[in-house]
Amino acid sequence: MAGSTVSGIGSNIDTQAIVKSLVDAEKVPKQTQINTASQKATTTLSSIGKIQAALDAFRGGLDSMAKDSSFTGLTGTSSDEKTATMTASNTASNGSFRLIVDQLAQASKLSSKNFPGGTSTVVNATNKPTTLTITQSSKAFDVSVPAGATLQQVRDSINTQFSTSGLSANILTDSNGSRLILTSTNMGTGSDLTLSGTSGLDVGATVVDVPQDAKYSIDGIAAVSKSNNIEGALSGVNIKLVAASTYKTGTSGDKNATLITVSTNNTALKSGVKGFVDTYNALISAMNAETKVTKNLDGSTTPATLTGDSTMRSLQTAIRNAFNELSGTGTLKSLAQFGVSTNSTTGLLTIDDKKWDTAVKTNAADINSMFSGPDGMLARMKSATDDFAKSSTGILATRSTSLSDSLKDLSKQQDSLNERMDLLTKSLSDKYNAMDTLVAQLRQQSTSVMTTLNALNNPKTNT
Repeated sequence: MAGSTVSGIGSNIDTQAIVKSLVDAEKVPKQTQINTASQKATTTLSSIGKIQAALDAFRGGLDSMAKDSSFTGLTGTSSDEKTATMTASNTASNGSFRLIVDQLAQASKLSSKNFPGGTSTVVNATNKPTTLTITQSSKAFDVSVPAGATLQQVRDSINTQFSTSGLSANILTDSNGSRLILTSTNMGTGSDLTLSGTSGLDVGATVVDVPQDAKYSIDGIAAVSKSNNIEGALSGVNIKLVAASTYKTGTSGDKNATLITVSTNNTALKSGVKGFVDTYNALISAMNAETKVTKNLDGSTTPATLTGDSTMRSLQTAIRNAFNELSGTGTLKSLAQFGVSTNSTTGLLTIDDKKWDTAVKTNAADINSMFSGPDGMLARMKSATDDFAKSSTGILATRSTSLSDSLKDLSKQQDSLNERMDLLTKSLSDKYNAMDTLVAQLRQQSTSVMTTLNALNNPKTNT
């Protein structure tokens, strides 16, 4: 045939093309099936992975909002942050309190004798290790001082071994030499540090600071604390003492009170709700991207990978039901009453500022009860998505595992198909090669016969 590559030398027939056509006829249907299934499984697995990531981010956001008390709208202020600072949690209540700090809590601090040689001074000149024992509150911490150890090495050894126990060592250097300074994060009366042992570092040691309790009063009620972080004195309020209160001008006994105030901040409250709306919308947007139907210029439509997917419908329904459920102990029990509405097309949330401002003026406290607690919005959202989000047994994880297994099976099917087609190609090639050889032999015999016949029919020449 014109334009063909002749592979059958004996038959002048393109046997390779014939073999390829026969193999393709056998292979193409199955190959098309594998390619279609592989592409669908791959794109679906990718889409499920995106939804999993978006859902994990959503649930992580819910946890953060629960911990950060985003929906109390409560803020804490201190009238004098040079004396004390404060923060308010979701268990705090509105109110103002007068704080006077008489004395800060203080940790024990010791100094070794001066070493004129500085930080590189050898503090154990013997050929045997010695021990420095640090004692606090009847608990002893033994620091091994190896032979030839320097002051710097002793400091590093203390910090490496006992920093988690609250001990801290530093070196103070001046023109006279260096001193080992030892202190503790544990404060309050009775937390004195003492030194002993065989190292000699305790000899000549002096007390720099004597440990003491913090002394303060709130609304005239005196209190004592082992720490400068005051928790529990006021419900839901954490106070950090920074300095002792100053005396009023012209007096020697009256001190200036620092006003600790807990109040509702509507701006902070709206910021918390907006944070929830943004987190919710991020998840819905991710789901929309994988399920939407795109309308083309010619009027036709193109579905997304998960368009019509039952898992996505179930997840969307679970989330929306949890959102629409009423909750809280206040007068208003839904975000819709605060101006938060759902777009009927996209499912995204928006906040109507005017409706929000009107509702929050009289019902700001309802927001916290709506979101918080075992039946609040945050807890409902977590519960509604639990079955989908579990790391190994969740619906999405199980779906991903199934798709991965399908891809592995399709890969095996591809290998099997390739192997079968290789065998078929060899088998057909062998048959057509044998045919070609036979045709060549027949042609050779035909030529021989024709030559003989021609010779017989040729008239003899008379000589």
